[in-house]
Amino acid sequence: MLHILFVCTGNTCRSPMAEAIFAKKSEEYGIKSIISSAGIGFVGESGVSANAVTVCNEVGIDISGHKPRIIRERDLEVADLFVAMTEEHAETLKAIGVDDKRIYVLGSGIPDPYGSDLVTYRRCRRAIEEATDELCEYLKGNYPGCVGGVPNE
Repeated sequence: MLHILFVCTGNTCRSPMAEAIFAKKSEEYGIKSIISSAGIGFVGESGVSANAVTVCNEVGIDISGHKPRIIRERDLEVADLFVAMTEEHAETLKAIGVDDKRIYVLGSGIPDPYGSDLVTYRRCRRAIEEATDELCEYLKGNYPGCVGGVPNE
């Protein structure tokens, strides 16, 4: 089974949103994978962003129980694909030893909404929704072993 790790800076906004949105989409696409998320920078004790929880709830996704965490050595060993939120995150992953063949940048990069208003978080969620559709198509083409069905239409 394919192990996918979504990566952003603090694991409080983008990567938890992307993890949860992808989990929902992967069911629709018939993609079988183990999904998690982590931060590559400072991860505080505060938990997931309240605005991230709100905008995910608006589309029927609950991320309120997410606990932010930093990327661990074990993640570097077990993850098959690192889904970075930006090119900068991809470069950081390469710097800590991740082969660029195991890195995928989501969309054209997902801007950080941290500290912004709900409108900005909604924009971020929509960008993630669109980009995770692209990711599902990419996985179907490049990791056919993870596909166990066809998308629900």
